Amino acid sequence: MTKKLMKGNEALALAAIKGGCTHFFGYPITPQNEIPEFLARELPKSGGVFLQAESELAAIHMVYGAAAAGARVMTSSSSPGIALMQEGMSVLSAAELPCVVVNVQRAGPGIGGIQPSQADYYQMTRGGGNGDYRILCFAPSTIQESVELMQEAFELADYYRSPVYIVSDGMLGQMMEPVTFKKVRKRKLPDKKWAVTGHGGKRSSNIIKTMALDPERLEETNQRVQKKYDRIKCSEPRYERRSTENAEIILVAYGSAARIVKNSIDLLNSSEIRAGLIRPITLWPFPHNAFAELPATCTKIMCVEMSCGQMVDDVRLAVAGRVPVTFYGRSGGMIPAPAEIAEKVREELRRT
Repeated sequence: MTKKLMKGNEALALAAIKGGCTHFFGYPITPQNEIPEFLARELPKSGGVFLQAESELAAIHMVYGAAAAGARVMTSSSSPGIALMQEGMSVLSAAELPCVVVNVQRAGPGIGGIQPSQADYYQMTRGGGNGDYRILCFAPSTIQESVELMQEAFELADYYRSPVYIVSDGMLGQMMEPVTFKKVRKRKLPDKKWAVTGHGGKRSSNIIKTMALDPERLEETNQRVQKKYDRIKCSEPRYERRSTENAEIILVAYGSAARIVKNSIDLLNSSEIRAGLIRPITLWPFPHNAFAELPATCTKIMCVEMSCGQMVDDVRLAVAGRVPVTFYGRSGGMIPAPAEIAEKVREELRRT
């Protein structure tokens, strides 16, 4: 296969088209603007629809309309823009409408800055909107993985009738790497008989709504949707392990931070400190199985994030007190260096 050198955001946009995306609605915000710019140019060439909405609130509800009509639809934004979409995400989840939402994270809180960050972990995994809902959430660490997960995200959104998040950041979005576009496994999907498409009187009308004033009926809806989330928890957790077999310390990181941690592990191993990595690929469902059997040599786990510490909560739940879990992070858009992380590991081991 021919490799093509591409910027991360543009590769995601091309992967969306290859994944069958026909509609995009969004609003510009740095550092994800190359996604709508690329799709504004390329999506109409394949018969798709691109529309710049007047705000993020409008964009996410346009996504609702297109998804309800059975289209493969997506939007993209960055942290404060994604925050504005949270009511829409709750409604999309309640209506069981498939779509893909890309979050190219930037530093916060508030409007923050345009530098890369991972401070949206809670927002991505706990749901920023109201009610009991969860969203399948992929966190790639390379541009190649980004394009593969992007294409698969559309398949899974339709399969589970649910929104799917792709969690990137300003570093992954702006860097360039060679990528190949492989064929993604297509799932056998039923026709969207639930969609509100025209039918010429051949069937009764479909109505998609989320308001249910009868509490018993609403509870039944919640229980049914929770069963779907249970299926996702069983089938979709993904992770990568590296050099964990005889590690005395295991680092946990995702996305861009995991790329840096891999270099830190090489530095540590060259100085005869046995270090390994567990990299969650799905943030929700969190891959608890990755921590099921820790090696007997492991005395400590360190969670490394480009935030003040959010994923560390899930790591501690997964480890369940078997070994101490510590945390090291940088925030505000600051990016830790491999040598910096390696030194923090040495400090932790000296405390043991």
